[in-house]
Amino acid sequence: MDEIRKDPTFTITDVNLKFNKPELYVSIDRDKAQNLGVSVIDVAQTLQLSLSAQRFAYFTMSGKQYQVIGQFNRQQRNQPTDLTSIFVRNNNNLMIQLDNLVTIQERSNPPQLFRNNRFSSATASGGLAPGKTIGDGIAAMEKAKQKVLDDSFTTDLAGESRDFKESSSNTLFAFGLALLLVYLILAAQFESFIDPIIIILTVPLAVAGAFFSLWLFGQTWNIFSQIGTIMLIGLVTKNGILIVEFANQLKEKGLPIAQAIREASVSRLRPILMTSLAISLGALPIAMALGAAAKSRMSMGTVIIGGTLFSLFLTLFVIPAIYLYWSKEHKNKPTQQIDNTLNLPKT
Repeated sequence: MDEIRKDPTFTITDVNLKFNKPELYVSIDRDKAQNLGVSVIDVAQTLQLSLSAQRFAYFTMSGKQYQVIGQFNRQQRNQPTDLTSIFVRNNNNLMIQLDNLVTIQERSNPPQLFRNNRFSSATASGGLAPGKTIGDGIAAMEKAKQKVLDDSFTTDLAGESRDFKESSSNTLFAFGLALLLVYLILAAQFESFIDPIIIILTVPLAVAGAFFSLWLFGQTWNIFSQIGTIMLIGLVTKNGILIVEFANQLKEKGLPIAQAIREASVSRLRPILMTSLAISLGALPIAMALGAAAKSRMSMGTVIIGGTLFSLFLTLFVIPAIYLYWSKEHKNKPTQQIDNTLNLPKT
């Protein structure tokens, strides 16, 4: 625990394994007890009758019922050294002091033991330092684990940290699957493997804007921000679709690539602005945490707004540039039509 407390990433707030229950361990010297004619069961019964507050019977006096308890008085059992002054009878009916038979050790144990997956466990709860995320806290815990624990110990996460770790792996898979699905759909729509790549380049721009907005507004990378990042795949690729689709149409009419992408960017600026601003304004109540229990969803709105606006400005420059270098001239250029005028003889 000292290694964990030294880490500046988080602060330990509670540990459920607390050694705050003092106990006395009585160890019997069996050889001495046998030589003095005292059995182990005699010592155990003597300690039980002296200290365990065992109930023997009940009696009634003045209309009230009382218990008959067998136990030493408080003055005779108040100190740990009082155990050694107890006498036990041996097999020769002689009184032997326990100090000659036992060794007493003072120890401290937890009042209760907790279990996790059928193993004895201890749970350490902590709060993150300002500016740190759950991912940073998990990494710090793993680092402390490698320093302190050996192979006989195992660790497990609980609560929000477990949800974050599980959702992170699932979110990464969902993010990759969403990208693949969008690419295949665009490839079928454009009948090309290059145009979908140009369109999907808007996703890294949006993700960069999402992380920048999280850092700017002091939000953390959690399950809600991860969901918002996956949503950005579908929200920002429409910018590239609008530009590339219109540029392809202009190319089919015979325009050069540079002129086609330039006119497509200018013509599609208005719909791109309208859709991007509509998405940002729609996510604004989430980012402002308006409504009950909306504080936890602020990161989702922040990611959507930041990623959409960041992608909006960069898409207008990055997509035309990449399209200019990667796209090819259309093969089926329209043929020039020659108008022949038939001159009829004068009548």
